[in-house]
Amino acid sequence: MAGKRGGTWLGRWLRRAVLALVAFTMLPVLCLRWVSPPTTSVMVQYRVSRMANGHLWPRVRYRWTDWEQIAPAMRLAAVAAEDQKFPRHWGFDMEAIADAVDEASARGRLRGASTITQQVARNLFLWQERSWVRKGLEAYFTALLELCWPKRRILEVYLNVAELGEGVYGVPAASQAYFGKPPSRLTTSEAALLAATFPNPRRLHVKPPSPYVQERAGWIEEQMHLLGPAYLRQL
Repeated sequence: MAGKRGGTWLGRWLRRAVLALVAFTMLPVLCLRWVSPPTTSVMVQYRVSRMANGHLWPRVRYRWTDWEQIAPAMRLAAVAAEDQKFPRHWGFDMEAIADAVDEASARGRLRGASTITQQVARNLFLWQERSWVRKGLEAYFTALLELCWPKRRILEVYLNVAELGEGVYGVPAASQAYFGKPPSRLTTSEAALLAATFPNPRRLHVKPPSPYVQERAGWIEEQMHLLGPAYLRQL
């Protein structure tokens, strides 16, 4: 009898702990649906890392810009480069994940297969180093974002917080830093060039672009043409 009461108490405690965790994590997700993020986990980690290396207060270039003030070409370039199924999936591209697992089995190395939603979850709330714990939390926050945010908001946040160079976060800051213009005036080729650096912005540079970045930017422009300017109209 005592064992049953102990088990019942433990079950209640676990249920309450789970509910508290869900409430604690859902609150910032719900707030950020309408409030512009003042910073992100990745930006904080960048500052801490630089300060640990002797920089008193590292500069972070980040300036929030609403959806309407970001060139349509840039929105399309991001989707063409990183997640062409973005309007249709629920946060996870199962086909891309399966392909990545198959490639890992063949080559012994797991490549990334993250959707834009997964990248937003990681940038806002988590850390960059790969681990099973991070992957589990990333999946959880991805599901929360897809549940609580419309697709347009997910892409809007992604365009504003994605890393695009050393201490440069978001398309608005990158557009000003690399092209000297607001994001509303980005051309198709400039948008493709920025999107070409998304996979590894610490190694791939907009200026000067390497032959690989130029080739990837050309491929992105081709994909943008295939998707068409109306592809994101449904968001």
